[in-house]
Amino acid sequence: MAFHIVLVEPEIPANTGNISRTCAATGTWLHLVRPLGFHTDDRTLKRAGLDYWHAVKLEYHDSFQEVKDKYKHGRFLLATTKADKLYTDVAFQDEDFLVFGKETKGLSPEILAQHPDTLMRLPMTGDVRSLNLSNAAAIVLFEGLRQTGFQGLS
Repeated sequence: MAFHIVLVEPEIPANTGNISRTCAATGTWLHLVRPLGFHTDDRTLKRAGLDYWHAVKLEYHDSFQEVKDKYKHGRFLLATTKADKLYTDVAFQDEDFLVFGKETKGLSPEILAQHPDTLMRLPMTGDVRSLNLSNAAAIVLFEGLRQTGFQGLS
């Protein structure tokens, strides 16, 4: 049992590396949806993930639809600045898929339109467009882990 983080077309290797380290530390699956804005042998990506890559449960996908097709019974919760519901209003469940878009544009309008009931946002001032991707992923993941009792973590 574990949460899943899905990064749709991530662009910045350091963010993905930081998220991979968070996934390794929490037993969370990491799904990377192509195209990626970097090569997976990028030294920035590896440096941000430190020596934890061996502990990351990692899958690559060619589209978000491929993730949904493979995990037909998964519940996909999408992080977006366009949501009305706060992430703290979500009742997280083990095995949830926490979905994040690319750093510059977020998730596409088409993906958002497919999941209108599972959109969530992090509150922030109107002075910035969004939080850093790796910070947002960690905040949402740890809320889900908190709500489910930090199963398997000490």
